[in-house]
Amino acid sequence: MNIYYYSHQVYQLSFAIQLYKQLGGIFLVRKLNRKLRLKWYCRKSQRQNAIDSIFEKTPKVVLRNIKKLTGLKGVIISYSNTPIHCLDNGCIKIFMGHGSGDKKYGGSVKTLTTYDFHFISGKKHMAKLDDCGIHIPAEKLIKIGNPRFDELINGDIDKGQYLKYLGVKDLTRKIILYAPTWKWGNGTLHLYFKDFSRQLSKDYSLIIRPHYFDRKYIPKMKRWLNKRKIDNVYISNPANILTNDTMYDIAVSDILISDTSSITYEYLITQNPIVILNNNYTDLHEMPTSLDIKTIATIYNESSSISDFVSNTLENHNPEPYKSMLNDCFYFNDGQSTKRITEFLQSV
Repeated sequence: MNIYYYSHQVYQLSFAIQLYKQLGGIFLVRKLNRKLRLKWYCRKSQRQNAIDSIFEKTPKVVLRNIKKLTGLKGVIISYSNTPIHCLDNGCIKIFMGHGSGDKKYGGSVKTLTTYDFHFISGKKHMAKLDDCGIHIPAEKLIKIGNPRFDELINGDIDKGQYLKYLGVKDLTRKIILYAPTWKWGNGTLHLYFKDFSRQLSKDYSLIIRPHYFDRKYIPKMKRWLNKRKIDNVYISNPANILTNDTMYDIAVSDILISDTSSITYEYLITQNPIVILNNNYTDLHEMPTSLDIKTIATIYNESSSISDFVSNTLENHNPEPYKSMLNDCFYFNDGQSTKRITEFLQSV
């Protein structure tokens, strides 16, 4: 069976990497610039491997009009809420999405009802669908958990090699991951980048992971750091979907600082502390307390220095609420989610 992975944007295809490594397949894009960009970043990753030679050769990428697909046989797994029309009924459409955060789906939520199946990561995923006010028959909802967790749970991430790739100098320091969202979600990168770099670099190693749509600012950020000779700050480029995978940054860090990014829920797998930057963004899904990260994370409101705030958060951290919310938000958490997807695809 042919397997196709589709998304609007290159970074969303990072959610397909685990499955691609198991099953292979073809990456499907709708614009020429996406095809060229994906090939470029894959080739760049092959030249600068963070951990190992993930792909022996660049994945096949095909350009197609997803509104008028013909002659395409197999399964299309979509990471974007996008209408996909197979005119000759030759494909099975499965929606997976690209995150478990509280921001609402882009596009019309009614599009979600047009898919043949949905891969469901957990109760939080279901709560988001319920909050959208749409109904999807139970037989179309396939519980798989979060395949993004598999590498970390199974111990397949070489943390030492990734730290070496990032260039982290002092391995005795605690590592902070600052991963804000972008302007859709009131991303805080431009508000806090300079202040966090100055303060946190004195006592910690700081990994800054901008959102993909803020990647264009990375050269400017590096120049600013170099000009002021600020050490212990490392930029992780999310466009390098093979070498700078989100889970790598999560795996090597001791605490997360973010805002409305979905990484605040993925980070639960570590059971490490999470700091939320209050950015007053309100266009979010309504979540029950057991599925709302703000009920257990510490909220930074600039009442103290960020360095003192992080130190206090680390010192007083209790992992039990994080473990409980992890299991409330995501099914299974056993490192077998990719296997579940594989078995389902073999059954259809």
